[in-house]
Amino acid sequence: MASAPSLCSHPNDNPSKEAAALDTPFFSLYNERIRELLDAVDRLRDLKVTKEGIQLPTIVVVGDQSSGKSSVLESLAGISLPRGQGICTRVPLIMRLQGSHHHSSEPELYLEYKGKTVPTSEEGISNSINTGTEEIAGKQKGVSDNPITLVVKKKGVPDLTMVDLPGITRVPVLGQPEDIYEQISKIIMEYITPKETIILNVLSATVDFPTCESIRMSLAVDKSGERTLAVVTKADKAPEGLHEKVTADDVNIGLGYVCVRNRIGEESYEEARAAEASLFEAHPLLSLIDKSMVGIPVLAQKLVKIQASIIGKCLPEIIKKVDEKHTQNVSELNILPRKLNNTAEAMAVFVKVIGSAKESLAKLLLRGENDEFLDDKTMHCSARIVELLDEYSQQLHSRSSSVEEESSKNNLFLMEEIGVLGESSQVALPNFLPRSAFTTILKQKLKGVAQTPYEFTRKVWNYIEALSCASWWGIQRVIRSCKPPAEGLHIISSQR
Repeated sequence: MASAPSLCSHPNDNPSKEAAALDTPFFSLYNERIRELLDAVDRLRDLKVTKEGIQLPTIVVVGDQSSGKSSVLESLAGISLPRGQGICTRVPLIMRLQGSHHHSSEPELYLEYKGKTVPTSEEGISNSINTGTEEIAGKQKGVSDNPITLVVKKKGVPDLTMVDLPGITRVPVLGQPEDIYEQISKIIMEYITPKETIILNVLSATVDFPTCESIRMSLAVDKSGERTLAVVTKADKAPEGLHEKVTADDVNIGLGYVCVRNRIGEESYEEARAAEASLFEAHPLLSLIDKSMVGIPVLAQKLVKIQASIIGKCLPEIIKKVDEKHTQNVSELNILPRKLNNTAEAMAVFVKVIGSAKESLAKLLLRGENDEFLDDKTMHCSARIVELLDEYSQQLHSRSSSVEEESSKNNLFLMEEIGVLGESSQVALPNFLPRSAFTTILKQKLKGVAQTPYEFTRKVWNYIEALSCASWWGIQRVIRSCKPPAEGLHIISSQR
């Protein structure tokens, strides 16, 4: 495969000012400084800080199916991406382009997905992406929001990081889920909604811009168009009226338009760029378009500048959010029990846990202090025990009264006691109750309430048990957190 053309030169003898600027020493120095910032952002992306709510500045490529997205990215990166009928990009493809300024350096390409790194080559990149896509999204034609990262380090490419998303399609084909449009829309909206995102909207010159679904989506999140750049592909296929389209700006593209020509067939990248320059220079209609709005080199420079601007704008806020998250996580980490390294530390933690449990129970059961459970009256031990005692007293009186009432109804009032006294008659002092009569009568009275003390004791026991378990809930959680390091400590001790 032919090597990619350097984007630091334009194949035309009279390049535009913007394209020529790419070849200046200032631009090389500018790229080196941007590379450092871009590497920092890429490292943050690898750390998945977006899952922590920290959005990163990103150039996101969107477009309707067959709008020419792949061709634009191929021209920028100088590599061949998967092509074919239907959706070729089925997962987000994060492209990290890193320009090399060493003439002798060989291109370096590799993929990152599912926690692994897969080296590849310029000839095998398309197959490698397809393999990774099938591993993530399956061998059918479904999509997934799990990304693949493609790193391209080679001479002549701009320092850019872009995210290529699946092309928008409304009608599912064989092998695609019925809700394919909804799935793709969800992925796109997730990427383009953050205000830190620059939307690279790829439009075909052969269609009316207002009818493009990608335009509708970008306007939904960027009504002013201040973070949307449009790339118009296939300019050679529909030159009529293109000048008017990009100058009238009926769809509110705040960052402007860049018109490009797609690589055709087996053209090399050098041939494609030469043909593109000739087209916009000599075509009677396309030559009317301002040279700052045509060509892949111009697009590359625009993207680099826009990327530098958005990184510079967002970086202070990103640093602030990272610091806040770090402080928050450190605070949460300090709350967790520390790691136990030896038996002495484990014993100290154990004694502390037991002491905490003892103090908590003493406050509830002995001192009647309810400050830990002010709103939970079931934990107010002293008051509840008094209630149980009152209930017990009432039960004793009610059961004794019920026995006497039953005797009165049967006209047997005191007859049982008189019978006991008669059986205990003996020579003794008058008006003194014999001891045997007293004990017999007492046993008979107690027999009627014999189960009441057992029931009372069981109620008090159950309440104290429930209260103890409830007050130990937090302590049990601490014990569970201490269990794994304690087991690890036991294993270490047994190996010595």
